[in-house]
Amino acid sequence: MSPIRILLIDDHAIVREGYRALLEKQPQFHVVAEADNAQKAYQLFQSIHPDIVILDISLPGQSGLEAIKRIRQFDNNARVIVFSMHQNPSFAIQATRAGALGYITKSSDPTLLIRSIFDVLENKVSLSPDIAQALAIEKLGHNQMRLDDLTVREFEILRLLLEARPHHQIGEMLNISTKTVSNAHYIIKRKLDVNSDIELTRLAIRMRLLDLRELINEADESN
Repeated sequence: MSPIRILLIDDHAIVREGYRALLEKQPQFHVVAEADNAQKAYQLFQSIHPDIVILDISLPGQSGLEAIKRIRQFDNNARVIVFSMHQNPSFAIQATRAGALGYITKSSDPTLLIRSIFDVLENKVSLSPDIAQALAIEKLGHNQMRLDDLTVREFEILRLLLEARPHHQIGEMLNISTKTVSNAHYIIKRKLDVNSDIELTRLAIRMRLLDLRELINEADESN
């Protein structure tokens, strides 16, 4: 039986090393390549055609969501698992909309990632218990449901807006016009029922899209 060929994507080298060690303890698995950003991930996928892609959503520049979309556009049969620190179910919803079949949180037991690989290879949806439980709750709250109304592209633009990136830079990163970004910015605020970027940031913190500690650290670094 040929080994299961895995493309591993995470922007932290030490984290990738840990994943690789975990995965390659399994004789069936072989990590054939690694990437630390979405663009490199897409290029590697095109060249090596792995059986499974395991990636984090939080990548520098374009996020894992953008990588999933591009990979799936190139190969509609691509098997993708998100392995992320984000426990907000909206991230899992957006990841599955982009084309991922698996979503495992990094706080999960490592055996869940192993099991997810086999499930996804069989074209089964695979979720860690914490995400499955959150998604199973019928009423997630008004704000949560509004957040889930965003498209994958709108969610990606929101993520970049929350990083305080200007419209023209977001456009360059996503290969869209500045006007398209501006229009999406307006639509995002309308869908989330906020009137300003300050309200948008506050909502993002409440919905666990943005860590208040990260904002404090960024402010300290800029001073």
